Amino acid sequence: MKTSEEIISKLKEHQSPTPSKWRENAEWRSKNRAWLRYSQHIAMMMLDRMEELNMSQKKLSELMGCSQQYVSKVLKGQENLSLETISKIERSLGLQIMPTRPRDTHNYIVETEDDEAIMVAEDRDEYGNA
Repeated sequence: MKTSEEIISKLKEHQSPTPSKWRENAEWRSKNRAWLRYSQHIAMMMLDRMEELNMSQKKLSELMGCSQQYVSKVLKGQENLSLETISKIERSLGLQIMPTRPRDTHNYIVETEDDEAIMVAEDRDEYGNA
């Protein structure tokens, strides 16, 4: 039977040279819970809509004018999104994320991976109805 000193020695051999940040990460998540939940909700809405449109992250990044890596980060639901980014997501996917938005004056056409054009939002009248 091994002694406790032998066990501790063996564990120290496998110890990571860098300290763990699990406590800091947990505290950060706890402090930022409100916006993280909203970010995750937006990510789920985006994923559902991308699936409906058969749209890849690459295509969405082209429509949004950003990198595919950034779209991937957004879809993980841990990005603190700016209003500009939310607006680009809404326009690119034809989603309404924000509860109210200014009157739209344009039709938005989205191309799917199959190169089919789909109108995803229509002009809205002065009351916000399509």
